[in-house]
Amino acid sequence: MPMIKARYTKSRDGGDLRPEMAALLSRLTAEILHKDPSVTAVLVETADPEAWFLAGATASDQKLATFYVEVSITEHTNIKDETTKWVRVVYDEMRKLLGPVHEASYVLVHAVDGDTYGYGGLTQNLRWAQKHA
Repeated sequence: MPMIKARYTKSRDGGDLRPEMAALLSRLTAEILHKDPSVTAVLVETADPEAWFLAGATASDQKLATFYVEVSITEHTNIKDETTKWVRVVYDEMRKLLGPVHEASYVLVHAVDGDTYGYGGLTQNLRWAQKHA
């Protein structure tokens, strides 16, 4: 039941990338982190390239796209190799989607305690306990 948030700027004009980006991030999360797409939520937001600063200059001035993608998952549900791969593949795929990106574009995995994270009003640990009772 991951929650994925992505914010990005574009370096060139083009269509709305949000639907494609949401589908990409959901697919990669299912394939690499083995998360159920039916309970995966994705929030994709565009950012003003004049308001995104990288090394003291705006993304617009540098004529580069940039992004910040994060996913929240329950801790201990993935191994290090899976989260490492997710970070690498998301970075590479976002770069392909956006075109030239500033190196200071970030991908983050939040692995959070199952007693502090959930959906539908139930924590992940409570869901697990009910399933295995």
